[in-house]
Amino acid sequence: MRRLIVAVVAVLATLVPLHDARVRADAEVRALWVVRTSLSSPGAIDTMIKAASAGGFNTLLVQVRGRGDAYYAGGLEPRPAALAGEPTFDPLATAIARAHEAGLQVHAWINVNLVSAANELPSARDHIVYRHPEWLMIPRALAEDLAGVDARSPEYLGRLSRHVRSRATEIEGLYLSPITPEATDHTVSVVRDIVNRYAVDGVHLDYARYPAEDFDYSREALAAFRRSVAADLRPAERQMYDRRLVEEPIIYTQAFPERWRMFRTERLTALVQKVGTAVRSVRPAATISAAVMPDASDASLRRFQDWGGWLRHNLIDVVCPMAYTADAATFVSQVTAAQAISGPHPLWAGIGAYRLSQGQIVENVHAARRLGVGGVILFSYDALTGPMRGPEYLSEVGRAAFNMQ
Repeated sequence: MRRLIVAVVAVLATLVPLHDARVRADAEVRALWVVRTSLSSPGAIDTMIKAASAGGFNTLLVQVRGRGDAYYAGGLEPRPAALAGEPTFDPLATAIARAHEAGLQVHAWINVNLVSAANELPSARDHIVYRHPEWLMIPRALAEDLAGVDARSPEYLGRLSRHVRSRATEIEGLYLSPITPEATDHTVSVVRDIVNRYAVDGVHLDYARYPAEDFDYSREALAAFRRSVAADLRPAERQMYDRRLVEEPIIYTQAFPERWRMFRTERLTALVQKVGTAVRSVRPAATISAAVMPDASDASLRRFQDWGGWLRHNLIDVVCPMAYTADAATFVSQVTAAQAISGPHPLWAGIGAYRLSQGQIVENVHAARRLGVGGVILFSYDALTGPMRGPEYLSEVGRAAFNMQ
């Protein structure tokens, strides 16, 4: 009977339109990032929604694609091992149905390019890193060594994983390339599938960036850049560079560094545009937001994340700078600078609550509200309800932050 009830909830969540209780576009967004580990059972979702409501929150960003996986039913990517014990359970459908009943919005939080940890590769053999390792971003340090290695061989993925693990404090894992057309088509298909089948109030894009400035030197990316540049060269010049390609696979990137930087930026922007088009074609009322590096210049130079351009061209609706600093003055400075760039577009200030005391969290929320932002997002629900802080901590934070009695 329990499985039947869960299945019915899942069907209803895919059919119902956006409900009347949804937060108005001009209302203050009080959001929580909800990591996928809190979507492991119907009970966990019920607890999460009750805690969010008690704390005065009105929006949940639920992580349904964390590492190239599907925390929902019938996805284009593997179902995570964490849900193996409940094969009929649909986390996203359950979250939407229960949250809408409580008057909360649900946004599908999607990790765009990050598809796997490096220290623990996926267990599912049909995962994208095994099916298409050639779609993964490669660092400059491995470009020449991997140029002659079969991407399907264990050596290819193994060497990439070891390199990323050696930079664990800097790089989160393995990323799909926004330069490879097949990889971008796959990502867009995943997003389109979600919005086609689930009545989400929004789509939240995370990790829409490069892992570092020395990525992507994969074979396909280098070939695509070579084609882009070669079309503008005189035949003799093109032949000169092509002769050097065998010994110097990255010669074009070295010869045209500024164009190489812009090429990577443009390809990432094109991916964001395609994702946004897919969402709007199905759910035009859904809000498209993006978690971004708070310093726009640093985001552009080091991660090729031109989020200011995304806003100017209306590729996204809301920008969410991850101002995770523990320093109150720096937080205000980062949010203020991001506001200047966002202009008329809403801004939801991302607060690194996981590393702050209750007083610091409340102070940052109050500071953001004084600045007149469109909302705040706390990272994360999971950190604020863990054993170290207890079940009542989140509601205490919310009451103090939002001046609730």
